[in-house]
Amino acid sequence: MYSAIARNKRNTVLILVLFLAIIGGLGALAAAVYRNTAIVVVVLVIAAAYAFFQYFFAARQAIALSGGVAVEKADEPRLYRIVENLSIATGTPMPKVYLIDDPAPNAFATGRDPEHAVVAATTGLLAIMDDAELEGVMAHELGHVRNYDIRVSMIVFGLVVAVGFLSDAFLRLAFFGRGGNGNGGGNPALLIVGLVSMVLAPIVASVVQLSISRQREYLADATSALTTRHPDALARALLKLESAGRPMQRQNSSMAHLWIADPSKPGVLARLFATHPPIADRVARLSEMGSRF
Repeated sequence: MYSAIARNKRNTVLILVLFLAIIGGLGALAAAVYRNTAIVVVVLVIAAAYAFFQYFFAARQAIALSGGVAVEKADEPRLYRIVENLSIATGTPMPKVYLIDDPAPNAFATGRDPEHAVVAATTGLLAIMDDAELEGVMAHELGHVRNYDIRVSMIVFGLVVAVGFLSDAFLRLAFFGRGGNGNGGGNPALLIVGLVSMVLAPIVASVVQLSISRQREYLADATSALTTRHPDALARALLKLESAGRPMQRQNSSMAHLWIADPSKPGVLARLFATHPPIADRVARLSEMGSRF
């Protein structure tokens, strides 16, 4: 169990290093061609400022986008008590609990650290899960909180923004900048490089971002299994999410990675860029973990 968590953490570090290499490569290319690092500095500062804003206000945005309503124990005792018991068992500060009026079964967690955490579940999730399955799902969400997944997500989001800005700026300079010929016109060779960079870099960045999201899902599954000592319950819950799942009424691609199941039910092509690993893979890993208890 602990080895699975350690492996996922190592993989995430490697992916983050790759992400930084993408940004570093774009920055070095722009600086070398234009002999001016100012544009790279400006873009990175803007991206960092945006990531900083997201870091502190992402939880509020997620709740607003999902339509969640804060609940206390008297409002939704079953959900609240499960979250409360898991928090006590793991020594995690009690997060704010939200309920989303949506028949699509799903749940998510957000917050920059355990002291500012939020967990939310839909009415559809409560309707189809038994207590053990609901506990497994909420332990998964609290796993995201305990593992600081949202912090990693915010860092990666800022890096994606930086890649997009750098690619766009490089293309604009290739069209309108002085380039390497010093005549004030666009440089055809740089235009080609800029086009390739603009198209490929954001795609690669998005793939890396999605890879990190998938790794964090595996890690949260492992954390849930370790917390409840009942990985089969989470496996059953995931299978229910797969069979009874439906698109969320209020979808937003910017928070798709937060949910325990993909809220959009993507098609075959879209699964290439899915924010979540296949349910079958997650269930297989949980079954393997269950055999070790």
